[in-house]
Amino acid sequence: MAVNTFTPPRIARLLRGAIAAAAVPLLLTACSSADKTDTVASADAVTIADQWVKAADSGMSAAFGELINSGDTPRTIVSATSPASGRIELHEVATDANGTKAMRPKRGGFVIPAHGRTRLQPGGDHIMFMDLHGPLRTGSETSLTLTFDDGSSTTFTAQVRDFAGNQENYVPEHAGGESHAGAQTPAHGG
Repeated sequence: MAVNTFTPPRIARLLRGAIAAAAVPLLLTACSSADKTDTVASADAVTIADQWVKAADSGMSAAFGELINSGDTPRTIVSATSPASGRIELHEVATDANGTKAMRPKRGGFVIPAHGRTRLQPGGDHIMFMDLHGPLRTGSETSLTLTFDDGSSTTFTAQVRDFAGNQENYVPEHAGGESHAGAQTPAHGG
């Protein structure tokens, strides 16, 4: 006996419509998951480890540590503040054409790659304390607040440690963004 599998045209159209309607939410979910960007604030995606600040009686000092990004997109630190210092700059150490190492503000800030790390260390990138409000004594702690390019910020505490320091010169930038080659100040150990 033969079984008739014929479906009337009206019912077939309804079934096709129901199947298509059921598939739309699945397609939208798949597309939105593929196009989803990392919406976590930079401050929530970045942590710091092994953070410390160089002991200093006055003038300048520097902070170091390892910045860790757990997010899916690169994060950029554009500024920092601390109650211990009147001014803070994000610095790098660069070698000029004569082979002399000099500290200077880091244009664009510190970029921490997606699921990556950026090391702040003596002789390299570091957070420069300028115009200290008072001495930074070994064993004490100070807080620092990092601000990211998305406007979020995070605050952490760093221990003050003794460190003999590297001996680079400091080359500040003037308003035009160019470095003053002749405006070097004594090394601060960054």
